[in-house]
Amino acid sequence: MATIRDVARAAGVSIATVSRVYNNQDLVNADTAERILKIAAELDYWPNPTAQSLTTRRTRTFGVLLPDLFGEFYSEVIRGIDLAARRGGYQILLSSSHSNPEDVLMASRAMLGRIDGVIMMAPDETSIDTVARVRDRVPVVLLNPRTPVEGCHSVAVDNFHGAKAAVSHLIGLGHRDVAMITGPEGNGDAEDRLRGFREALADEGLDPDAALVIPGDFRETTGFGAGEVLLGRRPRPTAVFAANDSTAIGLMAALRVAGCRVPEDIAVVGFDNVTIAGYLNPALTTVHVDACGLGGRAVELMMAALEAGAQDLPRHQVIQAVLKVRQSCGAQKTPALKRHSADGPAGDDVDIRGETPLRSGGDPS
Repeated sequence: MATIRDVARAAGVSIATVSRVYNNQDLVNADTAERILKIAAELDYWPNPTAQSLTTRRTRTFGVLLPDLFGEFYSEVIRGIDLAARRGGYQILLSSSHSNPEDVLMASRAMLGRIDGVIMMAPDETSIDTVARVRDRVPVVLLNPRTPVEGCHSVAVDNFHGAKAAVSHLIGLGHRDVAMITGPEGNGDAEDRLRGFREALADEGLDPDAALVIPGDFRETTGFGAGEVLLGRRPRPTAVFAANDSTAIGLMAALRVAGCRVPEDIAVVGFDNVTIAGYLNPALTTVHVDACGLGGRAVELMMAALEAGAQDLPRHQVIQAVLKVRQSCGAQKTPALKRHSADGPAGDDVDIRGETPLRSGGDPS
């Protein structure tokens, strides 16, 4: 393998000059830098990132810690992080922490020295102390934090208002007995969505404590099991808000097996707007979350933090959640084929405050 000495010898320059080309090209004459890079390419020279980081104090790499790597939501978050990172000249190291504080700490320790900062999702309160310990060593940007952490930038989805809009929509369609399938206990996103569900009921004069709430974990299997619970309920709820689309998809499968029609017998609304939601039959009414944009904004905050250093005050950004009305809630008939788009049959985007309907198919972010 070619070394930096080989490149310097072939280019007729010092090792320090070659190093400057890779670490701070502005210090080298443009023609000389171009010649060195051409020779390095011909020799298939790969700069040593460890040596570079000793000079620049930067690895040009972010660590990314997520509770899970399963499902379209996390895939889109990762895609957003990767796209934005590569645009900024960074790479990512990815690990799953499974919401376990010890795993978060272990992964962070393994990455230390190889990363410039960590983007992590720590949605439960037990992770806060761990986040603070990591933040003492490298900059940290949080995704959907349950509570702000001192010294950390963060970006979050407006889970509360998105859930409230979904349930208010069902009530507006005439449903008075609305049930919910929740996300995992202790998960900040899930609890914000449950809070939105309860407040929507209260605002419409319905008793939140009387509503059927079925525990879930964001997976299809619990949605399917919840269907059996719903079908055995007397009187049976006429509408269900599922804490995410995976749960809603599992629920709709259970209802279909039992011969229960959606939305004629039970209306269903989900949360996230995963791609498959638009291709279900009936197409799923859901709350759209720009998961890719969530990851991209986290990278922007990280690069800003690295640029400003300790002088940068923590910032918190919120991504709006937008209700996309399709057929599973009963508000739309099946659209004509010409209305189908890249993400399935089109729906109507509705502002979460219910004030201004957005153009169908518009960008909710």
